[in-house]
Amino acid sequence: MSDKIRHPKKIALLQALEKCLGVVTTACKMTGIHRDTFYEWLKKDPKFRDKVEAIGDVALDFAESQLFEQIKEHNAASTIFYLKTKGKRRGYIERQEIDVTQPINVTIEPQDQNA
Repeated sequence: MSDKIRHPKKIALLQALEKCLGVVTTACKMTGIHRDTFYEWLKKDPKFRDKVEAIGDVALDFAESQLFEQIKEHNAASTIFYLKTKGKRRGYIERQEIDVTQPINVTIEPQDQNA
């Protein structure tokens, strides 16, 4: 940990965040640092915030790698999820078709004012 983050508790918290893939509550419990302190540091220390955001990116990378492993194992739900989120420009998107050629009857009932 460089970048002028020299506070030992901040360093410990960042290391804990790395170990638990960015889960704040777990990292705070591991280091004995209150969540309010974490969020205060996050708000006031831009270098600390940048490090925390980078750890969040690592966690996202890990989750994506797990998704790809499931796709390799022919997990249909994972494949569908990937196509719905990343394959939209290729047409992999759910659409609802609504027939507007038929008349629609709508009944509006007054609300009870005493309710």
